[in-house]
Amino acid sequence: MRIKYLSLFLCRTMLLAATCGIHFAAFAADTLRVEGGKISGTVSSDGRVSIYKGIPFAAPPVGDLRWKAPQPVKKWNGVRACNAFGPSPVQGEPVPFSMWSAEFLIPKTPISEDCLYLNVWAEKQGKTSAKKPVVVWIYGGGFVSGGAGCAIYDGEATARKGVVFVSINYRVGAFGFFAHPELTKESGKNASGNYGLMDQIAALKWVKKNIAQFGGDPDNVTIAGQSAGSMSVNCLVVSPQAKGLFNKAIAESGAGFGRNYPSLKQAEEAGLKAAEKLNAGSLAALRKVPAEDILKNVTTYRGPITDGLVVPEPIDAIYAAGKQNPVVLLTGWNQNENAIAKPKTAADFQAQYNQQYGPAAQVFFQHYPAQTDAEAAHSQNELARDMSYGVQNYSWAKAQAAQGKPAYLYRFTRKLPATGIYAQYGAFHTGEVAYAYDNLRFIDRTLRPLEATDDQIANVMSAYWVNFIKTGNPNGRGLPEWPAFNANAPQMILLGEDIKAAPLTEQPALDFLIEQAARR
Repeated sequence: MRIKYLSLFLCRTMLLAATCGIHFAAFAADTLRVEGGKISGTVSSDGRVSIYKGIPFAAPPVGDLRWKAPQPVKKWNGVRACNAFGPSPVQGEPVPFSMWSAEFLIPKTPISEDCLYLNVWAEKQGKTSAKKPVVVWIYGGGFVSGGAGCAIYDGEATARKGVVFVSINYRVGAFGFFAHPELTKESGKNASGNYGLMDQIAALKWVKKNIAQFGGDPDNVTIAGQSAGSMSVNCLVVSPQAKGLFNKAIAESGAGFGRNYPSLKQAEEAGLKAAEKLNAGSLAALRKVPAEDILKNVTTYRGPITDGLVVPEPIDAIYAAGKQNPVVLLTGWNQNENAIAKPKTAADFQAQYNQQYGPAAQVFFQHYPAQTDAEAAHSQNELARDMSYGVQNYSWAKAQAAQGKPAYLYRFTRKLPATGIYAQYGAFHTGEVAYAYDNLRFIDRTLRPLEATDDQIANVMSAYWVNFIKTGNPNGRGLPEWPAFNANAPQMILLGEDIKAAPLTEQPALDFLIEQAARR
């Protein structure tokens, strides 16, 4: 279906929203009782959406609670004003870089170890309103950065479509993924290191217990994330610790299939080396090291650990054994995920992969040709995308299909209009998020002069996402048909100027990469 024919669908939706909005006056959000005490919030400008920011879902993980599983939230007296995001987790200063301008980054302040807060957007409702489906958003950032306060993660637009939107914080870097033999012993569960994932699980348990207060259905929860958030979603789907906390998953550009997450022993060894570097001879001493010193000196932690508890085995093995938590899946990746700054020459690229693949290199170069430097540069970008994201999310869809579980595959193809240094990037990593959650209003139009086409794409994408959150199927009236994934004849929905279902043309290349990786 050509995108120009979707304009009527967009206009009708916008008119309805505007018509509803003019009849409301702004007022305070209802005071609610949640785990820990009473909270108040704010409302949208038209009074239609209640907004609660900075709700604590666990005790601050500071002092003796550093590198511990999240502990119960501390109770408070009176009514806690939840009208601002809680601090983002400890990380480097958020400075625009590569393809990411400020709206893709966390606020510069506050940043703190005391970071376990979540946020809720929900339509105001009457006593008889039906329970609404819930989506819990998990941010990306390579497991070393990110936070729920990022502008494009705002939940108001999704809430207006009948979904309770929750965004959560979790610990990152050495604060979220640090293992040590003493921590393993202290845990009483013979595991350590996956504190960031434990935070996500604690937030989901909070949702299960409390979301009904906001009009949400605790039995209709979708977990959603992008990049490291998508990899987190994959970890949660295979984690026995997260059983029963959700029934659907949205995974944008990231998964853990074929990834060699470090074992607990490997992670503990890295922890011992880090402690030595910090001159901390005990766990007590480690917990007294200033956060700034840990951030500066402990830089080897890159995410999940196969710890035997939260992630008990490699993700492939868990799916192969059918031991994952049952979900319906919406997953995919972007057309131009990576942009290699200095690609190899054709000669160097050919030499590298002739050596790596031997006789199989002939097949490799059929998928990633390199007869000229320009062709080799293009192939390197395609290969980087496919190896980092295509293989991952395609493998997940295949694993779902093998288990007889529905999956819906997409490719985001819209090259965002841009100026200056941003013009060199196409449908870049994270570029789809603002479309999927109808948040283009937060995009800096001086850097990225978006067009009417972008609003139309966002309207359709967000409709797909909301339909999936509500029912487990993205399809709906007025939308191009999105076929479920079929491993024998895989199709995906292309999300760009032309929104349509199409064959997964990269299937032979992705299968080749998967096969070669299995042989190593």
